[in-house]
This record gives sequence, structure tokens and C-alpha cells, in this order.
Amino acid sequence: MAKEQVLILCTANSARSQMGEGLMRHMAGDTIDVYSAGTKATKVNPYAIEAMAEIGIDITSHTSKSQDQFLSKEFDFVITVCDNANKNCPRFPGSGIHLHWGFPDPAAAEGDHDEILASFRTVRNALQERIRTWLDEEKDTTDYSAPNLKLSL
Repeated sequence: MAKEQVLILCTANSARSQMGEGLMRHMAGDTIDVYSAGTKATKVNPYAIEAMAEIGIDITSHTSKSQDQFLSKEFDFVITVCDNANKNCPRFPGSGIHLHWGFPDPAAAEGDHDEILASFRTVRNALQERIRTWLDEEKDTTDYSAPNLKLSL
């Protein structure tokens, strides 16, 4: 049986989508091939790396990727994790389902190291809970048959 293909998309592919990719890869094991990208590529945010390391997930080898490099790939699910990416999400080939799970941008946080890291932890924890719920309760039981269905958090 082929693995499901999932793309997690945000604006810069620096924080939310990177943490989502790391979390989903860790939580789904070898049942899903998961990728992340941004509407524009930048670099992986060091706070995202630090927040993930705290829970034992290493994303230091991740790189920021543009959604353009995936436009010819078929995905079972494209999950946008920010409103900008949701609004600007391109159509990918095939009949993949587009889900929208909006999270605040932790990279917009201000303050000292601990205050900024706290924002990343909050988003990481929310992503982890949302992914857990989707993997455990929703992915195989939700009727995605409605055309152009978008689900929100």
C-alpha cells in the first residue's frame, strides 16, 4: 500500500510548516510521506529548531523550500497552517484535499529570548495536538467528498 503524501504549507517555510513537518513525520512514523514548503522560501527559524529539540525532534537538517518545487507532485492532503498560505495556496495536481489549520506566526513575537521561545512552544504544542487529533480521530473517518472542501481549526 502506498504511503499517503502530505504537504504542510505556510508563508516562509521557516517555523509553523517546519515544526508541523517534523511533528507529523515523528508522530506518523513510516505511514505518511510528509513535506513542507512556503509560498516563498527563506530559512528555518532557529527558534523553531530549538523548540523542536526540546521535545526530542531534530529539524536541523530541514531546509526552507518553495511551494513551486512541489507543483507537479500529487498530494493526498495539502495543509495550510497560516492564513496567507491558505489564501495563496496553488492547485496541486490530483484530487488531494486542502485543509486549513490557522496558527499565529511565532516569528512575529517580540521580546527577549525566553519570550520569543515561549511563542514557538505555544505554536509547537498547538500543532502537536492538532496533528495528533487528525491522525488519531479525523483522517480516516472524515468525509472529504465535498468539492474544494476546506476545514479550519
